[in-house]
Amino acid sequence: MHSEIITIGSEILLGEIIDTNSKTLAKKLQTIGLPLFYTSTVGDDLTRLVEILQQGMARSDVVITTGGLGPTVDDMTREAMALATGQRLMFDEEWLAQIEERFRSWGRTMTENNRKQAYRPEDSIPIPNPVGTAPCFIVEKNKRVAICLPGVPREMEYLMDHVVLPFLRQRFKLSGIIKSRSLKVSGAGESQIDSRVGDLETLQNPAVGLNAHSGVVVIRITATANSEVEADELIAPVELKVRERLGNLIFGADADTLEGVVLAELHRRGQTLAVLEAGTGGRLSGKLASSEQNKATFVGGTIIPVPSTFDCIELARLAANQAQADWGLACVVGQENSKIQLGIGLWQTHYQEQFQRGFGGHSALAPEWSANLALDALKRTLTATAEK
Repeated sequence: MHSEIITIGSEILLGEIIDTNSKTLAKKLQTIGLPLFYTSTVGDDLTRLVEILQQGMARSDVVITTGGLGPTVDDMTREAMALATGQRLMFDEEWLAQIEERFRSWGRTMTENNRKQAYRPEDSIPIPNPVGTAPCFIVEKNKRVAICLPGVPREMEYLMDHVVLPFLRQRFKLSGIIKSRSLKVSGAGESQIDSRVGDLETLQNPAVGLNAHSGVVVIRITATANSEVEADELIAPVELKVRERLGNLIFGADADTLEGVVLAELHRRGQTLAVLEAGTGGRLSGKLASSEQNKATFVGGTIIPVPSTFDCIELARLAANQAQADWGLACVVGQENSKIQLGIGLWQTHYQEQFQRGFGGHSALAPEWSANLALDALKRTLTATAEK
């Protein structure tokens, strides 16, 4: 069996808000071992809502919707679900009393349009919402289940934890878990990594997949099992093979970040870092400053205009000297012969290195690429010196 998520709201399609609900729901469904096959977004249009709900309930065992349960004219999830499942809408007096009580507890007067929220499909199972005004419901048809939740992330997450996950466990006798382990790689491209671990990507359980970012590739190992212990046992031998093949290209796992790993290693050595960057919009300094790892290790970031030459060792030396840091790291995004160039420089009393690399992607991505390239260069240097 599998599940499907439908987020509802024209504001998502227009790019006015970012859909974070799908990510949250997907993570939570893993905890009960319910695979997610589809996610989609639909605007506030009754015809399209009915169509996508019918499509979802025809192909998925569990459909979870978020949004469209408010009191305004464009909140149509109740009507759409009733039409999609061939039911009439019923007015629930108990729901109305709960909504009225909620407003009284807030010291506010309920407006007439909030009465709309007391309607639900007649055969639905009501879900009280103790953290908001939008009651929710569950509809079952042809052994399929549709669960309609609020679009407000805080309300959705509360109801998912306290009502929906327990309901799904009991309703479908779910006892398993889906667990992922993410290995983070820098210093190699997706195709290079694929050439080394491609055979592992054909595995079924655990499944192995690659996800490329700007200068960082994530190798995700996902296992489906009856318990977390069993999932770990499935993941462990595959992770070992990946680590054997990629070695020091792997800089961390799961929540680790490249900047966090670099700062942690510098802190372990009792050393500090300062950076100087140009043409990056301060991306490198921003990543280091926002890292939770050993903030005292990063002692200074300077942004300058793009220089006429890529003397990045000198820029790195300036960064270190200005902040009296042990390490200086320079990062430059500039142009040479009308082509974008990334320049990286490292400086330490007994070590200097610089290199320049062309960049063929969109210019908006160059700052992130250059920042990760600089951090990877420092990571490789720290790793090499640690091994001596």
